Amino acid sequence: MAQHSALRVIARRLVQAAPVVVLATFIVFGLLKLLPGDVAATLAGDNATDQRVEEIRRLYGLDRPFLVQYGAWLWKAAHGDLSQSILSGEQVLTSIARCFPHTLLIVALALALALIVGVPLGAAAAARPNGLIDRAAMTLASVGIAVPNFWLAMILVSLFALRWNIFPATGATPFSASPSDALYHATLPALALAAGGMAEVARQTRGALLDVMSSQFVRTLRAKGLKTSTILWRHGLKNIAVNLLTVTGLLFNRLLAATVVVEAVFAIPGMGGLIVHAAIQRDFTVVQGVVFAMVIVVILVNLVTDVLCAAIDPRIGR
Repeated sequence: MAQHSALRVIARRLVQAAPVVVLATFIVFGLLKLLPGDVAATLAGDNATDQRVEEIRRLYGLDRPFLVQYGAWLWKAAHGDLSQSILSGEQVLTSIARCFPHTLLIVALALALALIVGVPLGAAAAARPNGLIDRAAMTLASVGIAVPNFWLAMILVSLFALRWNIFPATGATPFSASPSDALYHATLPALALAAGGMAEVARQTRGALLDVMSSQFVRTLRAKGLKTSTILWRHGLKNIAVNLLTVTGLLFNRLLAATVVVEAVFAIPGMGGLIVHAAIQRDFTVVQGVVFAMVIVVILVNLVTDVLCAAIDPRIGR
């Protein structure tokens, strides 16, 4: 039964994903065309003749109608061909394969920190509503949500990298080359990224647990003599598993988008740096390829989240 529920979720999400991919890439494709300047003129050089500019425009298909250009790109992307960089000539998939592991490590570490800190903090706050711990936890959560990632990143660099020399200020190491060194470089960026996530997880956990603690079955457990802490940790967290999974999936996608700013502060060669550099250089194919890859990742994360939720609660897949 659970298997059929998961299959229904997968089928429904895949059908819904197609228009999302088309719409997201179409918007980015259109916005890039609105940027000032001429890519063909940039490629031709400052002293190029108009004839040479036209030749380059025809060579890269820039003289074709907008919808024709987009349709050709989308057809290739659907078959795994994201073309190559207009400026460097490197395959876009190669650039993504080189940069994405750095971004994924930071996001995964930030997500882990958010869950490790946020869930116990929210549970402790829910154990005694309106108590000292609850007020302190929710105050910290409000501050964590309000503090911008880039500001916190600069503070962390100033203190832990420049003043105390505990962590490196910039750069990254591939996880495959040295896992310990990779985690060492990713610690500060992950902390800067995780602050808002910790606060969000804490608030969501607290709210969900308060709903569970006011339910009929909890009153029954209390009547049987079970302690509040036992009910909270043994039964409460189990009943909010779907909520936590949903929050985790949404948080992953949010952290993925926020890495653009954090990677810029720490000079990390991830997806954020790749798309910013490509946008500044008007390298359309790289920007389109990165956006396509990010949309696919978000869709996959949502799909996995929905399948896990359906496995825990089969009613979700109906």
